[in-house]
Amino acid sequence: MKLVYGIKDKPKFGQMLVFAFQQLLAILAATIAVPTVVNGVYEGAAMSQSAALFGAGVGTIVYLLFTKFKSPVFLGSSFAFLPSMLAAFAGGVSVSAGYVGLIFGALFAALVYVIIAVIVKLAGTKWINKVMPSVVIGPTVAIIGLSLAGNAVGDAVSNVGKNSDGAFVMDTHALICLVCALVTFFTVVICSVFGKKMMKLIPFIIGIVAGYVVAAIFTVIGNAASVEALKIIDFSKFQNMQWYPDFTFLKAFKGDFNWDGSFASYLGTISVAYIPVAFVVFAEHLADHKNLSSIIEQDLLEDPGLSRTLLGDGVGSFAGAVFGGCPNTTYGESVGCVAITGNASVVTILTTAILAIVISFFAPFVTFLSTIPSCVMGGVCITLYGFIAVSGLKMIQNVDLNDNRNLFVVSVILIAGVGGMKLAFGKVTLTGIACALILGIITNAILGRKSAKEASEETKEEK
Repeated sequence: MKLVYGIKDKPKFGQMLVFAFQQLLAILAATIAVPTVVNGVYEGAAMSQSAALFGAGVGTIVYLLFTKFKSPVFLGSSFAFLPSMLAAFAGGVSVSAGYVGLIFGALFAALVYVIIAVIVKLAGTKWINKVMPSVVIGPTVAIIGLSLAGNAVGDAVSNVGKNSDGAFVMDTHALICLVCALVTFFTVVICSVFGKKMMKLIPFIIGIVAGYVVAAIFTVIGNAASVEALKIIDFSKFQNMQWYPDFTFLKAFKGDFNWDGSFASYLGTISVAYIPVAFVVFAEHLADHKNLSSIIEQDLLEDPGLSRTLLGDGVGSFAGAVFGGCPNTTYGESVGCVAITGNASVVTILTTAILAIVISFFAPFVTFLSTIPSCVMGGVCITLYGFIAVSGLKMIQNVDLNDNRNLFVVSVILIAGVGGMKLAFGKVTLTGIACALILGIITNAILGRKSAKEASEETKEEK
């Protein structure tokens, strides 16, 4: 695709602020959702959304420093570590102990990245292309987008289920949510396809504003007429605003946690919960950077190099967890935003990170952003996740699918990923993406080896 702004381009200051805000909106829902989910599952955790936003900004800046400002991607809270974070709180003797566990868990995950980065630095990246060629990494990227499809649609349409007879039902609230989602979706699409100049560069902002206005109108009518089905936006969130970021490291060391003999056992629990997940996130890291490389037409695994992106992701993730408790990861939403808008400016990503840090100290604004209805963000995510999936499929457009070897590799990855295959080993769970990638690598390794007879025949044909 043709980029409007390349990696080294610097948009005008005013435009750059608008572009950065758009990037922030693209990653916002997932970033603040992680602490929200933890708070909902583990009572008393009281993780801070503002701190998570602050940590994401810090983590992104660290990543950009390690990558020499050559990789335009934002780091945000990773959903992959959700079970690990819950294990940290569940295994701790107190809430403060749980926060200590969050920090050490992120450290363990970061060390995995550092070790892999050292191996890559010594061995190079050629082996990665051999182990994970386009026929493997392409459908894996597609799976990242497709695996998120349920989240996007689920956000767009809420309260959809079945009645006592098992028949599909959709109540009024779900219909109203769908209307808001579709308004957002079509606004984004129209601006992206038919928009001119600035409009084409900020389709998400325009789409979210349009969806929010429609949702606000329905909510006002619902409040006035006392119709619950029309109440889309929860304005009550403004009543319990958090006026400053409540950093993780402060909570960890101001509590009643004791560094006694049980600490070693607790660290063991944390390591088992975090380290295996780090390998899963590594696969997503690789897929995201392969995808981003194809979009910007520059191999990020070579320049700045996979070792640098891994170090940036690992250290940035740890830095983010120290402040916000949530280990970070490179965001597919951010990559999708680059793909749709054609804005790959690293300066925009840096501005987004700084904006996230600044905004985290303004409670009313953070609260306002959190009131954006899930149905509106669902309309946005349909486009973002769709582009991720399509980007993966584009990677395999030059793969010969008439060859049964390639056909089976792509097939097993797509079916395992879409089917949600999971493997559990004690407390360790491999997600659908990880399972799909591993199966794809194994299948490709088995089928990719040609017999001596086949190789001889191909050599004769070439001559």
